[in-house]
Amino acid sequence: MLAVPSLAPARQREKLVVWLALASVIILSWAYLIAGAGTMQEMGGMTMAMSIWPWTIPHAVTMFFMWLVMMTAMMLPSATPAILLYSHICRRGNTGGFVAPMLFALGYLAVWAGFSVIAVCLQFLLEWTGFLSSMMEATNIALSGAMLFAAGLYQVTPLKYSCLRACRSPLDFLMLHWHTGKTGALKIGMWHGAYCVACCWALMLLLYVGGMMNLLWIVGITIYVLVEKLVPGGRTIATAGGAALIVSGGLLLITSLR
Repeated sequence: MLAVPSLAPARQREKLVVWLALASVIILSWAYLIAGAGTMQEMGGMTMAMSIWPWTIPHAVTMFFMWLVMMTAMMLPSATPAILLYSHICRRGNTGGFVAPMLFALGYLAVWAGFSVIAVCLQFLLEWTGFLSSMMEATNIALSGAMLFAAGLYQVTPLKYSCLRACRSPLDFLMLHWHTGKTGALKIGMWHGAYCVACCWALMLLLYVGGMMNLLWIVGITIYVLVEKLVPGGRTIATAGGAALIVSGGLLLITSLR
């Protein structure tokens, strides 16, 4: 009687490949951000700046990739549980191997790439109107207050809670949006990315307030997103964060009127 070869080693290899691929992308993205922030700090009082005016097409492309890498570093960690669960389901069903979860991740990041395009356009508009410095920080207290206040209000809306629930419940999300095949993996990833963008877009726009090369600000927002999505009591955390943002934004708006 012929022995049937075990699928366990192959499944373990696929699991390892997925883990290593996700970890590598996240680590490289954070290395880029840390290196960029370090460069800005070393420049100190020099006249060099990360952003230039007027913009050129190469500069706009650079800004897009900066946003995309930043979104990858900040958002991919919180999407990792859903990607790993999807990978586990694919391995159990012997479908897709490690390619399917990678397509899931690609679809997820493609949606954040679309957000990055919008963010770059807004950055251009803010710099054009003088509300954003060449160091990519808000120059107006009223604008900073308005962004904080608006982000806080969005934190307590039904749409925020609905999208947060989808991000916090990957199994329910996969059951609702399951598609088969490689194209299906890409579609599922894009759906997950859409929920995450709808959940976190207001928080990401706060990068204009604290500075897009302010590493502590970036880390702080990333940790908050992770806590909001992965720690029990996510809705309470979102509400508390929203209240804090509303108060902070309101105080800045009052200050700007004096």
